[in-house]
Amino acid sequence: MVERLLSIETITAAEELAGVRYSEAERALMVDNLAGQIDLAGRRRQTRLPVDLAPATRFDPRLPGWTAPPPSPFRPASRDPGPLPDVVEDIAFAPVTQLAGWIAARAISCEQLTVIYLDRIARIGPKLECIATATPELAIEQARRADALLAAGKHLGPLHGIPWGCKDLLDTKDILTGWGAEPYAGRVPTSDATVVRRLAEAGAVLVAKTTVGALAYGDIWYGGVTRNPWNRAEGSSGSSAGSGSATAAGLVGFSIGTETLGSIVAPSLRCGVTGLRPTFGRVPRAGAMPLCWTLDKIGPICRSVADTALVLAAINGGEIADPMSIDAPFGYDASAPIAGLRLGYYPADFDAKDASELDRAMLVEARALGLELVELTRPDLPYDSLMNALFAEAAASFEALTLDDEDDRLTWQEPGAWPNTFRKARFLSAIDHIQLDRLRRRVMQEMDATFGGVDAIIGPCLAGPMLIITNFTGHPCLVMRCGFRKSPTRQALSLAKARLDQGAEGEGEEFEVPHAICLYGRLFDEGALVRIGAALEARLGVSGRRPPLEA
Repeated sequence: MVERLLSIETITAAEELAGVRYSEAERALMVDNLAGQIDLAGRRRQTRLPVDLAPATRFDPRLPGWTAPPPSPFRPASRDPGPLPDVVEDIAFAPVTQLAGWIAARAISCEQLTVIYLDRIARIGPKLECIATATPELAIEQARRADALLAAGKHLGPLHGIPWGCKDLLDTKDILTGWGAEPYAGRVPTSDATVVRRLAEAGAVLVAKTTVGALAYGDIWYGGVTRNPWNRAEGSSGSSAGSGSATAAGLVGFSIGTETLGSIVAPSLRCGVTGLRPTFGRVPRAGAMPLCWTLDKIGPICRSVADTALVLAAINGGEIADPMSIDAPFGYDASAPIAGLRLGYYPADFDAKDASELDRAMLVEARALGLELVELTRPDLPYDSLMNALFAEAAASFEALTLDDEDDRLTWQEPGAWPNTFRKARFLSAIDHIQLDRLRRRVMQEMDATFGGVDAIIGPCLAGPMLIITNFTGHPCLVMRCGFRKSPTRQALSLAKARLDQGAEGEGEEFEVPHAICLYGRLFDEGALVRIGAALEARLGVSGRRPPLEA
């Protein structure tokens, strides 16, 4: 087979793909000893590597000379929850800050609150196709334990007794965790992911595994298409699709999502919830399905900005089981003023075709809060070419699916879906991959210099290159609802053109759907994002509106 492949004609045909041109003499030399190189690659493929084996190369978002944010205490806002509502739906849609107050005051028991969410999961979950596996037995057991602790005078903190949903790519002991993909649909882990364990230790109650687009891309999974509660004719975007949908629909108090490139941002934007993508490395990924070792991040999806700080505090901190995790304190002082903070923005992004009037209105609102807006420019670099690094890592993680033709079992088989992307990635050049890594460092240097002059950056969620840039540099992002707009049913999310595309708007009936804005922060300075975001949220007054679930 190797001899048949090794011909002058084959090498000549490959030159265009490689971007080089060789002489006849050089081609002859390659034919003479290229077989050994091919043989080495074939021998490596015969050694199947487990999916959870990390690469030897470690990504760290901190450049030499990086300075950590000054130490800050963790002081979340104190809130009087008010009386417990008589209407169950009003309880279900309350933010964690309010739910926690009612539990601490013993206005509602942990078990009663859990039953409310379990009932909604049973009634509404099938309509949205957002629940992979409900966990009623475990939930009742954890809720009763939480009530027993309260009766004994022990309160574990703001997540004590709060029901939550876990994206179905985080391991849960003895509970099906199928990664949304047919080849893994019967997978049952024997231990909990670190994040799952930490939330249990914080007293949170696991009520469901939320759906994930197959292998962490999109909203199509082996059980269907996860729906947007605001318009059930369209998907909820990817791949934390179930977490975004379930949180928006009041099926959980909060949820956990993951992001490699947009999987917290996109469903938060579409479903009108608040997502916090932490700094790369802040939250350990032990027990999480690895898609891209140098890009994957775990973060909270909630119904209010303040809630994200409570959840992040519980799951924060490095762990040796994740070799790329970083042990860093999380500080957030809700009482610290934001007036005078420097908020950067790229005019080109707000002027882009994909930006909306709602995006531009946020600049006015930010100024009204006393933030100093700073115009920014960025060098003209091929940011979208970084996507090839993502494709290569993902194809490596799931190489076995490609080599064994198991990729054919995945439901989604379009040009931009994983099976085709994994196949194409095998034609990527190793040399180009190293050069992309060097480009990544150049982009990191540019962003580091930019954040030297501003405290945070505001921008449209998907217009411009900031989603790609900050995922590859490891900077945190807060995505939050900023208003509503009319929209026909949108098509599926896609990465086919090397950018995250929410899908063109179709024709026909229009639905009122939420819109969102993104805030980007300095490395390990999520506290500043939460402070700014909470102030914007309070000023806008659009966070409490609920989707028309009963329509």
